[in-house]
Amino acid sequence: MKYIEHEFVSVAKRENNPKRNYLVVNRLQGKHVPAAPEIVFEMFDALADRLQAACKKERLLLVGFAETATAIGARLAVRLGSYYIQTTREQIPNAEYLLFSESHSHATEQKLVKDDVERILPKVDRVVFVEDEVTTGNTILNIINILEKEYPDKMRFTVASVLNGMDAEAKGRYRERQIGLFYLCETNHRQYAAIAEGYNGDGEYISMDTSCAVPSAVYRLHGYLNSRRCVLGEAYNKACEALWEQIKAAVPLDKKQSVLILGTEEFMYPALWIGACLEKCGHAVKCHATTRSPIAVSCESDYPLSVRYELASFYEDGRRTFIYDLKKYDSVWILTDAINPKENGVCSLIHALESCGNDDIRLFFWGDNCET
Repeated sequence: MKYIEHEFVSVAKRENNPKRNYLVVNRLQGKHVPAAPEIVFEMFDALADRLQAACKKERLLLVGFAETATAIGARLAVRLGSYYIQTTREQIPNAEYLLFSESHSHATEQKLVKDDVERILPKVDRVVFVEDEVTTGNTILNIINILEKEYPDKMRFTVASVLNGMDAEAKGRYRERQIGLFYLCETNHRQYAAIAEGYNGDGEYISMDTSCAVPSAVYRLHGYLNSRRCVLGEAYNKACEALWEQIKAAVPLDKKQSVLILGTEEFMYPALWIGACLEKCGHAVKCHATTRSPIAVSCESDYPLSVRYELASFYEDGRRTFIYDLKKYDSVWILTDAINPKENGVCSLIHALESCGNDDIRLFFWGDNCET
């Protein structure tokens, strides 16, 4: 399939971000906009095929960028049988970090677990940074500079992204440093700021409701692998397969239903994976995820998001998160790896879902505290 910018890419307006007033919304990614898992994985797999063709017989470490590229990186690692680690903004117990910044983001700090990177680098031939979209390439150069300073042995680097909007000058900097670029679609960002500024932002904004709310059912699942630490794609795939077997044993699946599966913030791939399994069983499935990105919503017909629900985070007290354009489904499944999910976060998401008429809301915990 050929991916053409105007067919699946929309421009949205960031809220109160003077560094970059726009956000690129990929309608096929299953992050901000609900999407069918089969279509999401078709896009990710197309990128995996391009990377595999370019890096034959090389041992790879894939690095997926939080939040929005964590699922892309995981899928590529599963398809290529590679090592995988994601960047994170969460705190990991007893970990040292490599710190770098993403200057245009609402949450600029990014981290990689340092001891995992040090352990894996001698085992690989190339580090591949996986992104949903690359605009200037500066964030990736930041971390490459850090890696080259920390580990002066010669390393090879590549970038794999769904979208690439780098101009000729930025691409030239990458060529000079022999950093490969692979992507599915080239985008033109020159007008994005003006397009975003022109939107009214007159959509519906739903305030946070953290009063007590209880899900229809709660499931605690074992076998968790945390991709904020380095994992093998094959092992991560087996863990997701085991997760599906547990869910099949616990949830009645005989009646064909419309199902929404929601991931939480950086935790996206397992939700998509379970969604794909449900699709194969004949259910009509959509996936997306909560996010830390505060995006303006608008009623204009060409704008990608019209309703914003403000939530509390599952992961940290005082952190705002958001979900966009909810609808009514026969069943809603929330998948999270929050170690100690915050009650306000759970309640606010349930209230948002209930406000759209959802009355079968199932909560699945797959995290360190759920091990058996």
